[in-house]
Amino acid sequence: MPTNILMPALSPTMEKGNLAKWLKKEGDQIKSGDVIAEIETDKATMEVEAVDEGVLAKIVVPEGTSDVPVNDVIAVIAGEGEDVKDVGKGDFSQPATKAADDKSKAETAKQVEKAQPAPASASTNGSGQQAPQQSAPPAPQPQQQTNGQGRVFASPLARRMAKDGGLDLTAIQGSGPHGRIVERDVKAALEGGTAKKAQPGAAPQPGVPAPKLAPSGMSDDIVKKMFEPGSYEEVPHDGMRKTIARRLTDAKQTIPHFYLTVDCDIDALLKLREQVNASASKDKDGKPAFKVSVNDMVIKALALALVRTPGANVTFTENAMLHHKHADISVAVAIPGGLITPVIRKADLLTLSGIANAMKDFAARAKDRKLKPEEYQGGTSAVSNLGMFGIKDFVAVINPPQSSIIAVGMGEKRAVVKNNEIVVGNVMSVTISCDHRAMDGAKGAELIAAFKQLIENPMGMLV
Repeated sequence: MPTNILMPALSPTMEKGNLAKWLKKEGDQIKSGDVIAEIETDKATMEVEAVDEGVLAKIVVPEGTSDVPVNDVIAVIAGEGEDVKDVGKGDFSQPATKAADDKSKAETAKQVEKAQPAPASASTNGSGQQAPQQSAPPAPQPQQQTNGQGRVFASPLARRMAKDGGLDLTAIQGSGPHGRIVERDVKAALEGGTAKKAQPGAAPQPGVPAPKLAPSGMSDDIVKKMFEPGSYEEVPHDGMRKTIARRLTDAKQTIPHFYLTVDCDIDALLKLREQVNASASKDKDGKPAFKVSVNDMVIKALALALVRTPGANVTFTENAMLHHKHADISVAVAIPGGLITPVIRKADLLTLSGIANAMKDFAARAKDRKLKPEEYQGGTSAVSNLGMFGIKDFVAVINPPQSSIIAVGMGEKRAVVKNNEIVVGNVMSVTISCDHRAMDGAKGAELIAAFKQLIENPMGMLV
């Protein structure tokens, strides 16, 4: 019996993925454990391994296809003794689509049954005359397949293409099974201009996707009309940028942020960092075993501050507050096209050298999008550091399910007062964003004060 290869769920929250590349082609022999494809999520590229042996009979979803739903069939393997050509000719409609088509046919049958007149008979009207027979209803004309409630049936790819092109699906005649709109129908409509454009701002029709809206609330078409044609280059959003936009918009709309800022004297921290790095052992080439950065020490300080501040190391849920025993610190890492936030698990228990080596590994793999979902999901708090770009101070957006994030500015020489005298010191501004649902202002202040104490007395991180 043929084996269907399904779009895998690479994380608990994954709903769709992009089929980036096929590493096997139709007709290739497949062995269990062979890497056959690469799947892109919003943050990582993962490999798909075959679990059965046979011949790759059919590639259902071509490489480069975006937004493929989890558990959709992406390819089919023919087993031993099966005819590859026959297997490749099978029906590979997705389960959800087939169920919708079956429901549609049932609804249509019910409507036709209701529309049929009662069987004609030689009944009379009471005066001895035969009652006139009702004429049969006209045969239904071919029309766009719906589910009986005005919803247009279309493949996910066709629906997305129509949405991107601003087309009204009700004006497109489907050529797929049971009148379903497929990719070629939308392409023909776009090329021939035969389909009706969806009107920006108009009330959405059943089954018709609403116009794409920019962050301003205006549709893409309206925004583009504000600029001279040819004066810009249009670069479609990738999965990462869409996810960042969606999650951070949700965060600002649903999480009540409040902000607290402190200035940290980092003279002692810089001296300790120099001593720690000088103590690192070296290999035969003179390369040190580790190199601790200021950011590594910030991660450690935040982790210890969290576990030392009861009620701050928490996660808010609708029905309860989760109080964590350890501090998992998420760290924002810039990569081409966006950012990713690998998580240092139990950072309160790690040494500074352990944090430094973990961040070095995460940063290298993050740039190649090779992090596993469990390596960048979760976290109790986060660090966003823009000091290396010369930023003095800023505020950051909380990334759920975290309840706080610290925004770290650059260390700079400033005039400070020590022992009642104005002297030059190295100062770093840090702003914490807190979720007011999870902690009140006093608790947020207690947390950032504990962080400042550790930064200014860094020996406390080593004991």
